[in-house]
Amino acid sequence: MSIRRLPEHLVNRIAAGEVVERPASALKELVENAIDAGASRIAVKIAGGGIDLIEVSDDGCGMTPPEMALSLERHATSKLPDDRIEAVTTLGFRGEALPSIASVARLAIESRPAGAEGWLRTVDNGEVVEDRPAAVPPGTRIRVEGLFARVPARRKFLRSARAEFGACVDQVKRLAMARSDIAFSLDHDGRRVLSVQGAESRPERVAGLIDRALAANSVGLDWAREGMRLGGVAGLPTFHRGVADHQYLFVNGRPVRDRLLSGAVRGAYAEMLARDRHAVVALFLDVDPDLIDVNVHPAKTEVRFRDPAAARGLIVGGLRRALDEAGFRAAQRPADVAMTAWTREQIVAPAPLPPLAEAAPSPGFAFHERRATFFAPPPQARAEPAVEPVPASTQFPLGAARGQVARTYIVAEAEDGLVLVDQHAAHERLVLERMRKGLATGGVKTQALLIPEVVELDEVACDALEERGAELAEFGLELERFGPRAMLVRATPAVLGQGDVVGLVTDLADEIRAHDAALSLRERIDHVAATMACHGSVRAGRVLSVAEMNALLREMEVTPHSGQCNHGRPTWIKLAHGDIERLFGRK
Repeated sequence: MSIRRLPEHLVNRIAAGEVVERPASALKELVENAIDAGASRIAVKIAGGGIDLIEVSDDGCGMTPPEMALSLERHATSKLPDDRIEAVTTLGFRGEALPSIASVARLAIESRPAGAEGWLRTVDNGEVVEDRPAAVPPGTRIRVEGLFARVPARRKFLRSARAEFGACVDQVKRLAMARSDIAFSLDHDGRRVLSVQGAESRPERVAGLIDRALAANSVGLDWAREGMRLGGVAGLPTFHRGVADHQYLFVNGRPVRDRLLSGAVRGAYAEMLARDRHAVVALFLDVDPDLIDVNVHPAKTEVRFRDPAAARGLIVGGLRRALDEAGFRAAQRPADVAMTAWTREQIVAPAPLPPLAEAAPSPGFAFHERRATFFAPPPQARAEPAVEPVPASTQFPLGAARGQVARTYIVAEAEDGLVLVDQHAAHERLVLERMRKGLATGGVKTQALLIPEVVELDEVACDALEERGAELAEFGLELERFGPRAMLVRATPAVLGQGDVVGLVTDLADEIRAHDAALSLRERIDHVAATMACHGSVRAGRVLSVAEMNALLREMEVTPHSGQCNHGRPTWIKLAHGDIERLFGRK
């Protein structure tokens, strides 16, 4: 086959494949153009998740008719005054977005500079169909309709309207977070989804877009080193989420997804978070343009640093310094039970306790009032005498409980050595296996909440939970939509006891949004069950009675896979008598 020059319309479609991957990609390009045009207010309207309609209106500088025609040609841009691409300071600069979008959709541009006449130019899948004067306010409005309507090979790879809507919301949030001086609004199918005012402080804008509670559970950042400045907001280690989707990174005001920066965040929080939890941060890195390369990705979502080690060191050092200055806010206060454990008190024999597994609920629903403890009566925070004969260690593989260390580890004596059990990891596995067994035998038993719990989330998270409502009901979690941005929890799995309902629903929403499309039904079920089990398990720091410790050991002995928790960590280890003797030099 001989070499040939590709026609213009095909070149634009190929470029669209790089720049316009989905509706959110087109929306990102249009909003970035509005920001670069000096807008102080940007209004976005979408329909059908952006597949049917994307409309972006701004009050920026506007375009004259000749500029409008030139903007629809490839590699035509106003954002590079000279040939020094390394000195670019705008969000866009390639000059590919508008012609690429116009080649795979119907695109209409209305624009008017201040003091001039307005103009309308419409391009339908690469062909100019309208070019005339128009009565429009100063600024620019761009409408994109029927994205990929004439490219079925691309259209069939788009996800559902709900999923595409979620991606559009994420893009608008990131750009709105980058520019707290600009007012943003987002409407979907005629309903207001997001609205922020201009001239907000950065912490106010970040908290308003991520989580209002972040304002009271975060520290500010402002640190400079080696020509770079780090600002933003970092959540306290105790304010974490189940996925890393709540980490927002910006370089010179440009939202980026960079492995180097994400790794630096993980490194800064490494000693303060469990491996399956993620920090909530919005970091703004300001760097001399000569020290970074923004021209490494067609969608401009990645950057390359001349000195990656310096960038990583600034983030790790800045985050750790800010968290250190937060003092006790980054840690839990000592529980009262820990302080009274050192006082001498009269010992009262405890009442008989139910097995750790669960109090047997009646068929169907069992009503309960939410309390702060998992068991009744609460265990005493001290050593207690044996009111029943202590079981012989030879009777059971995991031995008999002898005590608890650091309110986290159970110490048991077995016939052939010493057993240490991580109570949270072990109970997490037990709860997961109970839930799996319940699903296999007709469903997990539920317990209705006496007062239904309202959990406030963003609209995309509520959509994800509502879509999976039937599957969650099989696990005993009954949810109802309660307005656009809230879910009503009517029942929880009985096996979870009185746990943190808000935390459970929030983590489930994060898990479903992060993994739903990529996992099979079986894998999704396991993810949901594992998340619920983590919330329903005995926490580290929970003081257990001897009866509860022995109940946990007995259930571990008869439960499959109880040797590791849901995250693959061991739940127990054993020091054989020979190992102990070697430690003391007896062998």
